[in-house]
Order: sequence, then structure tokens, then C-alpha cells
Amino acid sequence: MKLGYARCSTKDQNLEQQRKALRAAGCERIFEDVASGAKEDRPELARLLDMARRGDTIVVWKLDRLARSIRHLIRVADDLKARGIHCHSLTDNIDTSTASGELHFHMLAALAQFERGVIRERVRAGLERAWSEGKRSGRKRADHPDKIGGLAKAQALIRGGVKPADAARQAGIARSTVYKYMSA
Repeated sequence: MKLGYARCSTKDQNLEQQRKALRAAGCERIFEDVASGAKEDRPELARLLDMARRGDTIVVWKLDRLARSIRHLIRVADDLKARGIHCHSLTDNIDTSTASGELHFHMLAALAQFERGVIRERVRAGLERAWSEGKRSGRKRADHPDKIGGLAKAQALIRGGVKPADAARQAGIARSTVYKYMSA
């Protein structure tokens, strides 16, 4: 049985193009999600993966509709392969039911993984160079609350009977800062 899966990221986007392509590919049932690819909670994808049986083919318009990352895609593909389920991407022209399709799938995944590794190496080299030049990365350190008077103001409000969360808001500092210095 051919089972289709369509996904778009927002309600403003339209699934119709994917639906038409999946119907033309002979899908007997189409599962649809409207969710970001980065979201793990995609109930229709979960239903599709649960429903698929040995010999079935999951058809997607494009591989990025199926998984949120290459690592996730490979995990899904390996799970499908172990269960005897094939995957067919229409626009990527990949069909894992054939030897060449499976090879093509793994070559694309390997290239993407290589690209991520090269990017990681470049970022690391850039950070090390910046650190060697005395530059620091990340968020700038905030002034200590005592320096700006916020903590003293919050403590005075608390002594006057104001709740710590309200005191923090009125003093313009984080609630966690108030609690941190109250326990000290």
C-alpha cells in the first residue's frame, strides 16, 4: 500500500500541491500535518509510521517534509528499512525500494553530514582565533544588581511586605536574582 505524508509549516501555507502529487503517485491514504519541521510533535506522522506495514511505501513530496534533520531522517529511514517499509520522495527522485534509490538516499545523507562537520570545524577555528585575540563570545555579562541598585530596592520592598516576584518586577530585576540573594 502507498501511504502519503504531506506537511507545511504554517496555516498560511497550502498543502494542495503536495496532495495532488501524492494522489498522482497512487497514494491510497494521505496523512497531513501543519507544523514546523523542527517540531517533534507531529501526530499525523506518528500515526502514519505506526500504521505502515511490511511491503508498504511511504511517499513524500520532498524528504524535508518527513524529518526535522538529517539525523532524524536517517533514523526514520533505518527504522522503516528494518520493518520492510520503503520510502519514496517524489521531487528528490529517491525510492528506497531500489538499490540505486537506497544508495542515492545514503549518499545525500552522507554529504549533508559531511557539510555539517565542515561547518562545525570552521566555527570552532573561528572561535579559537577570536579567543586567542582576547575576544569573548556569548552574552555580555550584566552588571551586578548591587551596582544598579535593583537588588537593594527589591529587598526594601520585600521588607515592606511586597511579595518577592512583585518586588523583582518593580525593581526591574529578574525574580530569580531576588530569590538567589534572599537565600544568601
